[in-house]
Amino acid sequence: MSRPDVIDRPRRRLVGAAALTFAAAPFAAAGKAFAQAAADDRTLTPAPVDHIAFASLRQADAGPLNIAYAEAGPADGPAVILLHGWPYDIHSYVDVAPMLAGQGFRVIVPYLRGFGPTRFLSAETVRNGQQSAIALDIINLMDALGIHRAVVAGYDWGARTADILAALWPERCRALVSVSGYLVVNLEANKQPLSPQAELGWWYQYYFATERGRLGYERNRRDFARLIWRIASPNWAFDDATFERTAPAFDNPDHVAIVIHNYRWRQSLADGERAYDALEARLQASPAIATPTLTIGSDFDGAAADGAPYARRFTGPYAHWRLRGIGHNVPQEAPRAFADAVVAAAALAPKA
Repeated sequence: MSRPDVIDRPRRRLVGAAALTFAAAPFAAAGKAFAQAAADDRTLTPAPVDHIAFASLRQADAGPLNIAYAEAGPADGPAVILLHGWPYDIHSYVDVAPMLAGQGFRVIVPYLRGFGPTRFLSAETVRNGQQSAIALDIINLMDALGIHRAVVAGYDWGARTADILAALWPERCRALVSVSGYLVVNLEANKQPLSPQAELGWWYQYYFATERGRLGYERNRRDFARLIWRIASPNWAFDDATFERTAPAFDNPDHVAIVIHNYRWRQSLADGERAYDALEARLQASPAIATPTLTIGSDFDGAAADGAPYARRFTGPYAHWRLRGIGHNVPQEAPRAFADAVVAAAALAPKA
């Protein structure tokens, strides 16, 4: 796999109050176009980041955490929660947020547990990375911010979290956008081997299962993340400034513990917490999702990019978009398409 070239940085802007008047390309036809065609297949070129950073961060105590998050758009607008993956952070949405804010959405972009300035409130709390714990963090954040319902959207860990929110708390989810589709972890299914070629793609999960892997990630977080970015998004020519904007998120004191536990738990090599057993029992049944949903497949998804393997899991209003030429970090590589997807998914939801 070739190394992406370094690009010249374009003129960049801060995401702040200006996000409210962001001159986005028209979204007005998005809902109509979505209604006319359930499938969308387009080829894109990864885009450079246009905004340098979020203007400021806010913080809220939510369950066991103090969660740091960026916010854009009017406080009384319909809420959208954008969830990042690993090894990434909220800057995956640095261009998406102002696009949606410019359309009147209240956009919330939180750092997940173990990332950036988000912190545990107690040193005694288990540093748990299992799927239901991360999802409940977002419910707790919604409660803290007074948000009853939101469009939830994400990729990687963020897509899994968004899927779980829609599966377990459908009354809190207006609509769902999920890159790579249905990602709810079924522990028994995860025990079954895949083809050798497929297993190769998950090499780091086996590495993290060892003490050598934990120590290696502890010592080499930035190099590890940069490698994953290149592998997962081979056409994305991110520059050093783009990477260094995200890299401090991995300095969180609980980052390694959360990441290692997340992957070991998925392989049934680490226990979850009993407090989450009831939620996990529901998730182990691979529940269908009736929330209005738009899934996105990219080149990262290989044979599953057309959405066929998981389409049946979504039983409500549903559509799938395939974005060719784009890797795993869809919102940062294709911010316009991702913002369009959020607007289109929201248009599927019944009017309040």
